[in-house]
Amino acid sequence: MAMSNTFLILALASAVWGVVSSIVITAFLARRGVKINYVFIRLLILKYVRQYRKITMQESGRPGPWFYSFVVSMNLALVLAIVGIVLKTI
Repeated sequence: MAMSNTFLILALASAVWGVVSSIVITAFLARRGVKINYVFIRLLILKYVRQYRKITMQESGRPGPWFYSFVVSMNLALVLAIVGIVLKTI
């Protein structure tokens, strides 16, 4: 039980980091003149992440660090949540 809670807490922390990454990405895009729809940001965040990657690739030849931060943190949150849920059911 304690192990599953640990995984779920780590999943929550990873998801929070993903939210921080998405905020930084949208701020970056807003500074570059991209209109951000804050009402539907949860639906459009993947579009903004792709735009961030495209712009940073054009500027420096590589995706920006927040791209990887978002992708890794959200995938890690998913994996940790699944492990936590599976351990809770055992």
